[in-house]
Amino acid sequence: MSSQSDPQYTVPGMTASEGGETIQSLRMRLHALNDLALTLKHVHWNVVGPHFIAVHEMLDPQVDAVRGMVDEIAERISTLGGSPAGTPGALVSERGWDDYAVGRAEAIEHLGALDIVYSGIIADHRRAADAVAKLDPVTQDMLIQHLRGLELFQWFIRAHLESAGGTLSTGGRATEVDAAAAAGAQALRRP
Repeated sequence: MSSQSDPQYTVPGMTASEGGETIQSLRMRLHALNDLALTLKHVHWNVVGPHFIAVHEMLDPQVDAVRGMVDEIAERISTLGGSPAGTPGALVSERGWDDYAVGRAEAIEHLGALDIVYSGIIADHRRAADAVAKLDPVTQDMLIQHLRGLELFQWFIRAHLESAGGTLSTGGRATEVDAAAAAGAQALRRP
């Protein structure tokens, strides 16, 4: 992650140091959500199979909502006196994760992989919300609002992966590829 100095100014009631620390937390959320929006569009374009249209159409509202979250974070960074880095180069050089690993695939496989993606995004978003709680409750509130949407979207995804008994076909999987394979295998076993 690139280091960023404290802003020259920030919002009233916060020190420049607090503003800088909050900006750094938001910077990675900006990258993660930009990446998520692109990943969701990638899936939208590469999903195939009998559930194509359901997944294809389910993803567009998610893309739109995530892009809205990106804009809110970028505007909050600017409000705090920072400069949002929304370029692909900044995202790639500063992120700590690899590109989405599934190309053209069955709907259920993409949904399995997206479950892992959402789990990572949500866990990191929660950590960021906790990190800024004492620094800036306004930023924390924004992140909590984002979490509501992100958790709802993951529930939409998981509804396709869950058995009637409440077991997720992706349970215990750590990578997108493993989760995609497990979801695909489970779908083959269903009558």
